[in-house]
Amino acid sequence: MRTRPLKVALLGCGVVGSEVARIMTTHADDLAARIGAPVELAGVAVRRPSKVREGIDPALITTDATALVKRGDIDVVIEVIGGIEPARTLITTAFEHGASVVSANKALLAEDGATLYAAAEQHGRDLYFEAAVAGAIPLIRPLRESLAGDKVNRVLGIVNGTTNFILDKMDSSGTGYSEALDEATALGYAEADPTADVEGFDAAAKAAILAGIAFHTRVRLDDVYREGLTEVTAADMASARRMGCTVKLLAICERAADGQSVTARVHPAMIPLSHPLASVREAYNAVFVEAEAAGQLMFYGPGAGGSPTASAVLGDLVAVCRNKLAEATGPGESAYTQLPVSPMGDVVTRYHISLDVADKPGVLAQVATVFAEHGVSIDTLRQQGKDGEASLVVVTHRAPDAALSGTVEALRKLDTVRGVASIMRVEGE
Repeated sequence: MRTRPLKVALLGCGVVGSEVARIMTTHADDLAARIGAPVELAGVAVRRPSKVREGIDPALITTDATALVKRGDIDVVIEVIGGIEPARTLITTAFEHGASVVSANKALLAEDGATLYAAAEQHGRDLYFEAAVAGAIPLIRPLRESLAGDKVNRVLGIVNGTTNFILDKMDSSGTGYSEALDEATALGYAEADPTADVEGFDAAAKAAILAGIAFHTRVRLDDVYREGLTEVTAADMASARRMGCTVKLLAICERAADGQSVTARVHPAMIPLSHPLASVREAYNAVFVEAEAAGQLMFYGPGAGGSPTASAVLGDLVAVCRNKLAEATGPGESAYTQLPVSPMGDVVTRYHISLDVADKPGVLAQVATVFAEHGVSIDTLRQQGKDGEASLVVVTHRAPDAALSGTVEALRKLDTVRGVASIMRVEGE
């Protein structure tokens, strides 16, 4: 074993960073044995140096992250500060000064991963980011390495624990969205400002990363269609149960049937209770990968939290350090296909539509005519009426999303339609 330690700089020492530092210290001997050399925490960049950080030598603390990554003797930089800047500049500066990088920064990778890949390649360094998607679940490395010889056609999954907890509570207890969010916040699953989670931004960033790796093409956050779950109601959950379904916020990345384009989207969807994703409870994540040779693979586990995310970071650290000792690098960007990302309107899907209509003769005929005019076939239809008011629930067959959206807009203009109560896609059948 090499006795000179590999030096590691840690950018950020919050929930994840502090856990990374703790594991590096308590498991130092095991990490050294697995890597073939000891690893040494050489510096920790933070915003608040006065905060007590148990187990970390105060002499390692600095507020000058730029100086830390420029030192020249740092072998690996671990970036867990998040956000676009200064993270992007710090990472590219680390490459310029000889360090490889382990990052958990999904937002930056989804927004500008190409810049990071290019900088890593230019300077012959590694960029690893297992912790950016689905916490402790091994997902990035299987896509980048284990399935590198296969053709991945679809990635489908639950990649945000906060939203899954909220929807699970709505489903199991019958509560509304606000009550379920309050419970998630009280238990620490939701941030004080939950926008990134509940509006789907977090899941969309992960979808962009997964689609880019799976389909060997560049997919940015702006390419991902996104809907959050704030409009999901207790009535939607009840309607899903009547159909033998539940509601999940899904990230769906697909290769087109002709192989000439890809799509990436995040939105709530009804899925059958028989689907494995339907049984994913509370704050857990699960992702299906469908490949031509391997078939269906499912990855399941805790998708967030200090310890699970730190586990993924440390796994990358071991891999990068091994590469450093071997004077090699791992996989970089693979975007050779250069496939275009199709708009949501091209996606073929199904809709569950709940309409408030007048309870009088001819309404069903008018509604059916609108569907027919837009080339959308009705699968099932259920009507309940009382005192001149009626609820009409329509589930369609598969059709282009643009045609389904056009159908809904036309329905809104009918005099007999008092309102469109809810619209939700149906997946997994």
